[in-house]
Amino acid sequence: MDAASSLAHPSSTSAYPAQGASSTALPEGLKFGTSGLRGLVTELVGLPSRAYAIGFVRHALLLAPQTRQVLVGRDLRSSSPAISQDCRAAIQHAGLMAVDCGAVPTPALALEAIRRGCPAIMVTGSHIPDDRNGLKFYLPQGEISKVDEMAIAAQVALLDDPALENLAQAEVIGDRQAASINAAYIGRYVDVFGSRSLKGRRVAVYQHSSVARDLLVDLLRALGAEVEPVGRAARFIPVDTEAHEPELVAYIAEVALAGRFDAVVSTDGDADRPLVADETGAILRGDVVGLLAAKLLGFQTIVTPVTSGSVIERSGITADVVRTRVGSPFVIAAMEAAALSGKTGIIGFEANGGTLLGSDGIWQGRALSRLPTRDAVLPILAGLLLVAQSARPLSAIVGDLPVGHAMADRLKDVASAQSQDFLGRLSQDEAFAQTYFDPVGSIRSVDRLDGIRFDLKDGAVVHYRASGNAPELRCYVEAQTKARASDLLAWGLEAARIQLDSKRHLPIQR
Repeated sequence: MDAASSLAHPSSTSAYPAQGASSTALPEGLKFGTSGLRGLVTELVGLPSRAYAIGFVRHALLLAPQTRQVLVGRDLRSSSPAISQDCRAAIQHAGLMAVDCGAVPTPALALEAIRRGCPAIMVTGSHIPDDRNGLKFYLPQGEISKVDEMAIAAQVALLDDPALENLAQAEVIGDRQAASINAAYIGRYVDVFGSRSLKGRRVAVYQHSSVARDLLVDLLRALGAEVEPVGRAARFIPVDTEAHEPELVAYIAEVALAGRFDAVVSTDGDADRPLVADETGAILRGDVVGLLAAKLLGFQTIVTPVTSGSVIERSGITADVVRTRVGSPFVIAAMEAAALSGKTGIIGFEANGGTLLGSDGIWQGRALSRLPTRDAVLPILAGLLLVAQSARPLSAIVGDLPVGHAMADRLKDVASAQSQDFLGRLSQDEAFAQTYFDPVGSIRSVDRLDGIRFDLKDGAVVHYRASGNAPELRCYVEAQTKARASDLLAWGLEAARIQLDSKRHLPIQR
């Protein structure tokens, strides 16, 4: 099946700078989002990438002066090779060895950095369109924190090195190790779950342009599954595992119905967020697949952002649920705090499905080692392993949970300042907020931990927040019936669009 090309996001028609091109000032559009540095390719290729790589290296050396090498991986988007070379040139300029790891999943690179005890940079924009990209930074112990982000930005602000402008013109000899890194990542799961754990299961892997498109096929086969790769794409497709495009939903349903699969699975661009559909082609919510991982390995403490559904508390899997702001750094910080307080069996996951292990997971006496960064593979395997254990369809396993109905979508091309103005008015003007919600219900309570979340008197939820990765306003809803949730989401997007349009007099895309 090759409907993948119909799912491609229109790429920017503007060319990004040729390798070596740069400006004397760093673009203001670059910023740290929910996970890493993000911006337009035109703002990142050249001097900006080199500057942030140097800033990160200097910060890493302050924390670990013995550092001698830095790993650099990348995803499959068109600008990633050039940005990777920029980063490697800067690392060598700092006097360290740049290890070119090639195209590898973000969690595989993080795992290798922990194993070697060295820093790493992943060149990826995750799920955002091809005209954007980003950098994710890892210290020897794992993903950087918000405090680290500020320290890196401070190092960049202090840079005054004219040589950085022409570094990318030099040839950088890398040590490509993608094969061994991917093999170690596959071995992590095969060693724990066993080569026959998925025997008899049939799985479709939607490959598109995921950096893990071949690795995921190899891994599932190594666990005993029969695997059919589908939808391999020749160009980058920005698959968002939290807000599904209608074309994606239709394609996944077509694949499922054509092949009698136990599941259809995939990831976002850098393979730290999963996409899992059941045997009917219904795509599961990310918080639900994260919950299945917690159930499979018997974790006692769940850390998850406010955007995950209330199924987490209602599921009965654990009574110990910690809510955070959106973004893996906040989840990691809360997992670390839980560990310091004496809690054990700690797992984190986000509404996008990215799952983080704050403690080792135990499977039939074998330990799956702690990995405090978002991972797409574990939640994918969790659903399939529960199917294999119970000999029941995935839809029935999910049906056992009090899932309710939660949905999410976003308005595109909404500048951060516009989102903040809109959210600020909703948050501060009670009369405006109630009038705004009159068409759908009365407000019972308001939560401002991240964005602004409204609990309505009938138990439904409408939550708005600005994306930390792209110029988008996200809307999350939850209700007891699918019809109510669907109506709330449609209303929430349209009501917000009208308010935003009235401020800038330009149409906002959905």
